[in-house]
Amino acid sequence: MATLAELARAHTQLDAAQLAHLQRLVASWGPLADLCFSDLLLFVPVDGTDHHVVVGQVRPTTNQTVYRQDLVGEVFLPQERPLVAEAWATGARTQGEASRNPSGERIRVLCIPVRCRGEVIGVVSRESATTIGRQPGELERTYLRVFDCFADMIEAGTFPFAADDPAGEESPRVGDGTLVLDADGRVEYASPNAVSALHKVGLHANAEGMRLGELGLEEVGILSAMAMGAPVTEEIERGQDVSVLLRCLPMLDGGKVIGALVLLRDVSELRRRDRLLNTMDATIREIHHRVKNNLQTISSLLGLQGRRLSSPEAKAALEESVRRIRSIALVHETLSRETGDDVSFNEIVRPLVRMVEESLLSPERPVRVTVEGDAGSLPASVATPLAVVLTELVQNAVDHGYPEGSGDGADGSVVVSLHNDGEELALCVSDEGVGLAPGFRLEDATGLGLSIVRSLVISQIEGSIEMRANPAGGTVVEVRVPLRERDDESRSS
Repeated sequence: MATLAELARAHTQLDAAQLAHLQRLVASWGPLADLCFSDLLLFVPVDGTDHHVVVGQVRPTTNQTVYRQDLVGEVFLPQERPLVAEAWATGARTQGEASRNPSGERIRVLCIPVRCRGEVIGVVSRESATTIGRQPGELERTYLRVFDCFADMIEAGTFPFAADDPAGEESPRVGDGTLVLDADGRVEYASPNAVSALHKVGLHANAEGMRLGELGLEEVGILSAMAMGAPVTEEIERGQDVSVLLRCLPMLDGGKVIGALVLLRDVSELRRRDRLLNTMDATIREIHHRVKNNLQTISSLLGLQGRRLSSPEAKAALEESVRRIRSIALVHETLSRETGDDVSFNEIVRPLVRMVEESLLSPERPVRVTVEGDAGSLPASVATPLAVVLTELVQNAVDHGYPEGSGDGADGSVVVSLHNDGEELALCVSDEGVGLAPGFRLEDATGLGLSIVRSLVISQIEGSIEMRANPAGGTVVEVRVPLRERDDESRSS
């Protein structure tokens, strides 16, 4: 589905300020749909025609919707939406009944011109079924009265508020709890769910006719909203167990505040889950930290053991094992500092390169290792085996591309190139050394390092690996790892 901005650019000549006004309206009109128990559609004219395109749609949480399908992006002729066309042409509200296609059922329609800086830039259509409705009790009459006030503000251009943050996922809706305040900040009406929310924070007295401050509730945010004529959102906490989100929307008439709509939502359970997630995240980071410490301990023990050996082959084998363990430890060290299960792989690459340089390079073999590109963030399930793969490939490039005593390392270089396009990660290690032996095939390689690399790439991270001659001389090893499937799997799980 196209966004409002995309539809506006494709069909209209709205300027940036007008587009921003409509985006704020669509971001904040959920409570209005609840107040009028109706679907709301936002129409804007198609440039150069008498057609109108739907660029926004919201359904009420307080009543049944009249539209199961999404209408955003649909273009209508004047005869298909005569009340919308009339409201646009006259700049005044229109109301009546219309047929709902394809069922032909009659619906009630109220069209409200949307003004921005004195100019009509769109039409909001309030639409509800004539055969389904709520009994007009006190709640219904109050909600409709408040909606009419906000409809006046839409028509006057004072709603949506210019100074308003977009409503987030946690933002309360009318059904969560509603207070209606008069111009003095006294409660005119409290919905049953609002009474429950007030009870949650310890206020059990009858709120009607009282200021919230007189009841014992902090009203600094409400007073600020009514003084500034702009919305305010704040959270009321009672210990660690009770949290109520409060959003105050002032109601204006001719620039004067005549009351306010206060929406309350009990978010205690959400905050409890947030705290639990934070605790779990801290625990996971601590686990990574301890795993890193344990791996470093094992690495140190192997290093001590290696110094006691007299066999050069045994020492070299232990040194390689130490490098592999330290490369895994680097991943856990990075994960211990970051939230979530993703890690910035570039933070691992450079320490890995330094580790290989410190252990393999010498004045007699002054090979330069450089890193290019950005691998982005990778899941730990990819980063851990890939760190071992990179260690092996860089070590292999230095050992076999510039063997000691050959003299080829005088001006040698190894380049590590990284590229992540969101779909696939490409890791390339190239050197300009002695190159591959004639007839070399990776599938036939028997060395432990390349066997580890091939196994990790193909079996564990489900990637591909290719070794080929470098046109400039030397060897190129390219590893490709698919990422999109992993993102889809993580979202579905």
